Amino acid sequence: MRAVIQRVRSASVEVDGRLVSSIGPGLLCLIGIRDTDTAADQEFLCRKLLNFRIWPSSDGSKSWDQNVSQKGYELLLVSQFTLYAMAKGNKPDYHLAMPPDQAKDFYSEFLERVRRGYQAVRVKDGVFGAMMDVSLVNDGPVTLNFDSQYPTGRC
Repeated sequence: MRAVIQRVRSASVEVDGRLVSSIGPGLLCLIGIRDTDTAADQEFLCRKLLNFRIWPSSDGSKSWDQNVSQKGYELLLVSQFTLYAMAKGNKPDYHLAMPPDQAKDFYSEFLERVRRGYQAVRVKDGVFGAMMDVSLVNDGPVTLNFDSQYPTGRC
């Protein structure tokens, strides 16, 4: 699994001009699913999203001290198969991404895992497979990449 996370002051998702989800301070998480991903990949990424320390301490003494859970912030997860795009000439190739029918269930399982690991009410998402308008106000900006194929590095 692959994620691009952005620390945000706010973020939202609209589908067909209708607001689907919105959050205040927290993380916007774009989630890509590879065709070989397993429950272990879900667990790795869930731990990273909930435990990675990217906010300063409450007293400001440490720059990278607190995680989304400690801050009580929200997460907005958005499925994005394009994170597994490869260049094939001048167009993208998605053969590494999990097929949509499998990916929908896998993504739903991941979403529930994150909700169980945190506070379900603080974990929002978009609409799987829909054309979404994603808006955000960056905080920092702070943007990080995680990939379960490289669990010990390549943040």
